[in-house]
Order: sequence, then C-alpha cells, then structure tokens
Amino acid sequence: MQTIHRLTLEDALVLLRAAEEEATRIGVKETICVADDGAHPIALHRMTGARLTGVEIAIAKAFTAAGHQRATHLFNEPPAGPALPGNEAFGIQQMHPGRFAVFVGGFPLVHDGQVVGAVGVSGGNGEQDKAVGAAA
Repeated sequence: MQTIHRLTLEDALVLLRAAEEEATRIGVKETICVADDGAHPIALHRMTGARLTGVEIAIAKAFTAAGHQRATHLFNEPPAGPALPGNEAFGIQQMHPGRFAVFVGGFPLVHDGQVVGAVGVSGGNGEQDKAVGAAA
C-alpha cells in the first residue's frame, strides 16, 4: 500500500502568494500556475499587467514539470540537455504539442520524496522565472 500526498487549493494559494511576493520584489509581472500530481491546474494567477500569453505558457510549464517530474530547464541545460539537437529527447515537446515546455520556468513540487505537483511561471526572463519558481 502506498501513501499518496495531495496538494490542496490552500497549499496552492500559499505557493502563489510566495511566488507573487518574489515577482513583486524583483519587479516582474508573472503568471503562475500550480498543478497537481496529474498535471492538472489547481490555481492560476496572472498578475496585473502580465502578458496574456503567459497563461498558456505557465500551464504548459506546470504540466511538463509535474508530468515528467523534473524542472523544465533541465531539458535544455548544456551540454547534455536531453531535448537539445542530437540528444535522446530531441523533439520531445512534439509529443504533447502546445502542452510540453522545454524551457525555464517549470518546477516539480516534492514532498517526502514524492512529486505532488508543480509550479509553472511565465513572464520574466529565465533567471526571473527561476527565482519566482524557487520562491514558490
């Protein structure tokens, strides 16, 4: 028998607040998505002034991080990022068109060694998205 931990809406709201506080501190308008372990959004927050396109991007980043149980930037981190041309996962994003993100901003959420969900962040540059995701 396995014990499964689940994120709640209350958990997601805590994560959103922490992410928004960091985004405000560094001066970037972000969209933040918190997804459950099945990669389904629990909560989505687009800060006032954040790009409209950030909604789908944040959802895709959370989907990828939860579903593949790894941070999205690891797919393209040189020199051996698996999604880089010539590597074993090159083109993986084509398996889930529009839903699989292989760039910075998606982070799995781990509790007791188990991925319980993910956060996806879109709106800043790579370093900003990483900082806001780490804050969540």
